[in-house]
Amino acid sequence: MTPRIGIPIPTLRDVAYNQRSWGAYAACVRRAGGEPIAFELGLSAAEMHAKAGRCDGFVLPGSPADVDPAKFGEARNPATADADVERERVDWLLLDHAARYAKPVLGICFGLQSMNVWRGGSLVQDLTPVPVNHGAGGQVAVAHTAVVAPESVLGSLLGEQEAPWVGGFMRLPVNSSHHQAVGTPGEGLRVVARCPEDGVVEALESISEGEVFHVEHRGRRQFLLGVQWHPERSYEISLASRMLFARLIEEARESAMALAAMRANAGGE
Repeated sequence: MTPRIGIPIPTLRDVAYNQRSWGAYAACVRRAGGEPIAFELGLSAAEMHAKAGRCDGFVLPGSPADVDPAKFGEARNPATADADVERERVDWLLLDHAARYAKPVLGICFGLQSMNVWRGGSLVQDLTPVPVNHGAGGQVAVAHTAVVAPESVLGSLLGEQEAPWVGGFMRLPVNSSHHQAVGTPGEGLRVVARCPEDGVVEALESISEGEVFHVEHRGRRQFLLGVQWHPERSYEISLASRMLFARLIEEARESAMALAAMRANAGGE
């Protein structure tokens, strides 16, 4: 089967950004063996739920917006960009749906931050530009490295040639295009990668593959992984980037098969 992967349109207010970026995520999903499904912003809740039900997994992409700091209990920093209320609504609906049915989610940049706040975590609203320029942008192929915990799911996707061992961690070169970052990790999420120069969180994933937050999926684990960099930009040059999308497709395929079997069994009861 070809897993269907839902990807929100990045923002409601910047058509040029959407045209530049959405296709890159979709292309990576296709190359990894999935079918990308666009989630337009502005759909009704009923339309969103119906469309989510036809998807097997989700990618939460980047965005020029910042998450509304009121959602993690802080006043707005002057450097914080305006929130995109509709994009946040779509992200949270998809995250709720994915949790209910144990469908996998890959969060990228803003998508990671959105996932963390959805789980009750906080964000650093503006990073100091030194010693690392985290806002290097899409023209910089490698902005810095990320030290990755080798026992993590993310670590299992890395090859030693691209991410050599240094001091007990794997050191992965990454791009960077953000001015905010994860502050306190949300419930059930753990930090599995940081920038070694300043400690900025570079990746989060579920604490345990056995954790259960919703009973509807009858104890099946859910794959949640978020990265602060943009693997869709480095797909051609980075095995790690390709493996992130490949793992998402693998997880989506397994989730779809498990859901189909569960529904078939329920129909026979």
